[in-house]
Amino acid sequence: MLKTVICMKWGTRYPTKFVNRLYKAVRRNVSGNLRFVCFTDDASGLIEGVEAQPLPHIDLPDHLKWSPWRKLSLWQPGLGGLEGDVLFLDIDLVVTGNLDPIWTYRPGEMCVAENWTQPGRGIGNTSVYRWRAGTHTEIFEQYQRDRDAVHGLYRVEQHYVSAMIDSMTYWPSDWCVSFKHSLLPRFPMNWVQAPALPEATKVVAFTGRPDQDQARDGLWPAPWYKKAYKHTKPTPWIAEHWCD
Repeated sequence: MLKTVICMKWGTRYPTKFVNRLYKAVRRNVSGNLRFVCFTDDASGLIEGVEAQPLPHIDLPDHLKWSPWRKLSLWQPGLGGLEGDVLFLDIDLVVTGNLDPIWTYRPGEMCVAENWTQPGRGIGNTSVYRWRAGTHTEIFEQYQRDRDAVHGLYRVEQHYVSAMIDSMTYWPSDWCVSFKHSLLPRFPMNWVQAPALPEATKVVAFTGRPDQDQARDGLWPAPWYKKAYKHTKPTPWIAEHWCD
């Protein structure tokens, strides 16, 4: 069975090492045949094993050209010769456990992490999702037909995606977690206790700040008046799983 994983990289927010380290972590945690595709505007520096493809076309407003709304381009038909169940991973995450069960859990269905800040509201977090290639193309097509109407209803790309999919299945809650919202101890314990990694966790998402390397080193760029709760102790397990 060929297991396919894809990611996207655009602009200069994340250097190439984020893709390379993601690939290496996936390769360590996926058995058998693996196809790893990066859709990008700059393939320089990508290592062997990463299949680079151009960013898929999508008609976006200028102010959203380099935003997560670009991920809607992945829902278009005939994307990159992809077949079967495909796993999408953002590059601002760390793979920490065996991913093989991703392909045997509810095959054929759209599976996604439940958004950690909006539980119970039917919203998936598109940092980590799996779908059957060629399905739900209406997400892309509807957006291209009337993007202004979509933006009038939805402020965030994953809210729109969640609304367009009738049968969305969540991963088991301990498989995909958020560094900030799931693992970081609450203030004031975040000043004395490092975030712990649960044994069953497969993916840790680092949405916004801090990035993986910042959290690893105990750094969190934030205004002074937010420093009390936007603080993390150095987190050694990140270096074990996010490395060259």
